[in-house]
Amino acid sequence: METDHSKMKLGKLNPVEDPNTLQLSNYLNLNALPAAPAQYSYTDNISTWGMMNNDKINNCTLAAAGHLIMEWTASNGKMITPADQDIINAYAAITGYNPATGANDGGSGAKEVLSYWRKAGIAGHRILAYAALEPENHQHIMQSVYLFGGCYVGLSLPTTAKTQLVWDVPPVGIEGDGAKGSWGGHVVPVVGYDTNGLTIVTWGATKTMTWNFWDTYSDESYAIISVDFTTNKIAPNGFNLASLKQDLSKISS
Repeated sequence: METDHSKMKLGKLNPVEDPNTLQLSNYLNLNALPAAPAQYSYTDNISTWGMMNNDKINNCTLAAAGHLIMEWTASNGKMITPADQDIINAYAAITGYNPATGANDGGSGAKEVLSYWRKAGIAGHRILAYAALEPENHQHIMQSVYLFGGCYVGLSLPTTAKTQLVWDVPPVGIEGDGAKGSWGGHVVPVVGYDTNGLTIVTWGATKTMTWNFWDTYSDESYAIISVDFTTNKIAPNGFNLASLKQDLSKISS
């Protein structure tokens, strides 16, 4: 069975190297943490996610933030759904997008959005910090979802993803329509996982991508620390939140 996402918008620009980006491996001691469960999901409390205008403009980086805010607040008992206008306002502030004319709808960088989210907030919600995951580190993404309520993942999508019900590396491999970025860049929140793959939110609905797809097409992934989720959650001592706060105070990005 296939689905058609060919008319949907994307919007993630290519990753930009930044030596100031915090690395999750510096704070997450996998030897001190209990193993993440083999499967976990935060989707049970949400039936409708909403497009957040990513079917009309290239604001996937902001829609992903809005969906994480929904999931975090739903996990704490009272879901808040950011208004589409708040998502558009943040996109405009970051990119110069003009809602009246459609000008400057060229998308945005993932870290550009994360930095804005930490400093200015999106829909009235600010994050405390974000840290990059190691590529293809499945334990990192599992712990990020389990401990912090989700993960912010950038993908260099192949054209084959336009019609796949489950995003997977196509039989043709990473050539032709299966080439990395042949469709474009996209950001999705990961809100669950199991042995088969990762549960993501995109274009107003949940979707599965296989672990192999993430290994192959993800070009950046971030754990996010937010009081929307952690207020009533106590992370195991294996996560050094105090150290992260101290390091965060030394950088401006």
